[in-house]
Amino acid sequence: MRSRYLSVVAAALLLASAACTSEAAPALRSPGPAATGAAAAAPCTPARVVDAEPPVWANAGFTPGTKVRYAASESGDMLAVLFGYPLYSPPLPDRANKVLWRSRAPLVPSDPLLIEARLGGTGPPTRIKVLGGPGPSYVDVPSPGCWRLKLTWSSRTDSIDLEYAGR
Repeated sequence: MRSRYLSVVAAALLLASAACTSEAAPALRSPGPAATGAAAAAPCTPARVVDAEPPVWANAGFTPGTKVRYAASESGDMLAVLFGYPLYSPPLPDRANKVLWRSRAPLVPSDPLLIEARLGGTGPPTRIKVLGGPGPSYVDVPSPGCWRLKLTWSSRTDSIDLEYAGR
């Protein structure tokens, strides 16, 4: 009986501690293959794009209450604020595929953000370098479809799948 009582108390403590955690990015995606290192083998599934105020750690420069379209990376440590949404390949003549990258992880000054994009998650890579690390960029890819972007910055690696519409 004592063992059962201790199990119930332990479960209650775990639930209570989970409810008391500090603010984190909204759960936009469940942990997927990137968390287990098998990202290249998993099918490309576009990240959920939300229209909301960004998390506190990513809202520098935005007026409080401002809603933006964004998607979170697999780990949730990088946000892609999509000023050009939907994204198009080729880009529209009057609107760019502008993405503002925001990192929750500390940044190493002057380290670039390296992006390796692959159509369907497995195609040949398109490489993009954002000087100065996460920040404003134009992310253009050669064809429409779901693109897996492997992100490398400040000794960190993550990924995000983004959909590009054709025109």
